[in-house]
Amino acid sequence: MEDKKYLKLNDLNSYRIALDLSNYVWKIVVQWDNFAKHTVGQQFVRAVDSISANIAEGFARYFKKDKILFYRYSFGSMKESLDWNEKAKVRGLLKDNEYQHILNELQCLPQELNHLISFTNEKLKK
Repeated sequence: MEDKKYLKLNDLNSYRIALDLSNYVWKIVVQWDNFAKHTVGQQFVRAVDSISANIAEGFARYFKKDKILFYRYSFGSMKESLDWNEKAKVRGLLKDNEYQHILNELQCLPQELNHLISFTNEKLKK
């Protein structure tokens, strides 16, 4: 008898990228002064954390439309994170290499999220 392999959350490349990125941003923001943390920092961390959180929530949903809705929320959080990354750069809160790493990871996510949505559309019936 053949064992079925079930997809796990950690098997999703989009989730792993987003989770690693959220931890990377956290480690940077916790070092900022209080004003920067309470203005830009909290919003930046929430936006980046929301990417992987929405992927996780969508993954746990039963119906295809629900899954895809949360994956699209994740896409919106990714766009918001791009905005906060730009603001943090302009305001001198990020080093050039930090800004670039965050930007590179965020630019990978649209393709990964679109792949996840397509995969979900193809594989699930309802």
